[in-house]
Amino acid sequence: MNYAVGQVAGFAGVTVRTLHHYDDIGLLVPSERSHAGHRRYSDADLDRLQQILFYRELGFPLEEVAALLDDPDADPRAHLRRQHELLTARIEKLRKMAAAVEHAMEARTMGLNLTPEERFEVFGDNDPEQYAQEVEERWGGTDEYADSQRRTASYTKEDWKRIQAEAADWGERYGSLMAAGEPPTGEAAMTLAEEHRQHICTWFYECSYGIHRCLGEMYVSDERFKAFYDALRPGLAEHLRDAIVANAARHTS
Repeated sequence: MNYAVGQVAGFAGVTVRTLHHYDDIGLLVPSERSHAGHRRYSDADLDRLQQILFYRELGFPLEEVAALLDDPDADPRAHLRRQHELLTARIEKLRKMAAAVEHAMEARTMGLNLTPEERFEVFGDNDPEQYAQEVEERWGGTDEYADSQRRTASYTKEDWKRIQAEAADWGERYGSLMAAGEPPTGEAAMTLAEEHRQHICTWFYECSYGIHRCLGEMYVSDERFKAFYDALRPGLAEHLRDAIVANAARHTS
């Protein structure tokens, strides 16, 4: 049997545009074309699409997915084993997060106070203040640093929760954009890059396009920033850097 592009989009829960993009870049080229030139997908094509979507859900960039699937020495069963291992690890991490949330809910219901260790053990060893001294040494004499210090000094706990929520929402949307195969020079990526800049302007300091470009480069060159953004989705640091550059160019040219 073979299937039309609209049928395949419905089966897989993706857009027709995504399937067209996968075809254009050679990641998923339909096995057949109708007499009218319309794409027709075989069962083998659907198998490949399933593999693509598994890897995309795990955060692999499109070019890496293509390299993995086109490796002549790769065993299809090896792909499934690898995906199973990665998914199992992700499930375990989410299970621990869910357990921590349940623990907090139970404590609130029963009127118990959790220890600091119990509250934050799920987040590991990340310390948001560990780079504060380095930041001051690098940028302490700038107007932007002074502005940021002045603004944040007055923020309440609710303000910080809002900042974190906005950043988390942005990260999810940027990850989804990458999963859809959007290029960093596209309108959608540039719009989110501009939102990233505006977030800094709103909460911390006036972030010019020049400063934003410098930040984009730092997100790639500094391993700590790169690790932070790539944890949202592998390859996000470079993708964001390129989107920042493209966005700055369209606003300053």
